[in-house]
Amino acid sequence: MSLADRPWPEIVPGGTVLVPLGSTEQHGPHLPLDVDTVIATAVADELAPLTGASVAPAVPVGASGEHQSFPGTISIGTEALAALVVELGRSLTTWASRVVFVNGHGGNLEGVQAAVRTLRAEGRDVAWVPCQVPYADPHAGLTETSLMLHLAPERVRLRNAARGNTRPLRELLPRMRAGGVEAVSANGVLGDPTGATAEIGKRILSEMVLAAYDRLRIGAVAG
Repeated sequence: MSLADRPWPEIVPGGTVLVPLGSTEQHGPHLPLDVDTVIATAVADELAPLTGASVAPAVPVGASGEHQSFPGTISIGTEALAALVVELGRSLTTWASRVVFVNGHGGNLEGVQAAVRTLRAEGRDVAWVPCQVPYADPHAGLTETSLMLHLAPERVRLRNAARGNTRPLRELLPRMRAGGVEAVSANGVLGDPTGATAEIGKRILSEMVLAAYDRLRIGAVAG
């Protein structure tokens, strides 16, 4: 259940709070800027009843500097994101027993990991889980397009979907670090959205939720 929907007397101290972490950044010519936020929120919403947790409002901006050359992108950078996550963790753990950050954007990884390490060093029960499947393409391709066709089909401009750079991410990273995503993909897509369907998206979401649940259940969360 969403925390934002409740008046404060209904909030019972203790328990777990899930915090979706997203971004506002380009996702090709066919997807909205808040794809990562939508996905992180969906994973948190599905994860909540499995864990008995509440879901906090999503953080809609993150570290998206690699997309900054595309209009619409809003990035606060790694240091600011880490500071934000630390302060959220400190605030939430004054009344929640555990906080789990559900990260939907790969560019947030460094900041989230640093923040979780800081919070754990302070003795707070804080963890994070990714929204991922092992076969996902990097950005705005089949994976994210299918997820959005499942979660918000009315917001997908499928007629504008076009293949981007489909080379493995490890081959693209050196040029991306120097010039951002624009240096390797003119349309901002890393992958191929061709063939994306809502059915594929529904399956991927289920796999993401189960993977996150397993990580929490066995304690296999990265710090």
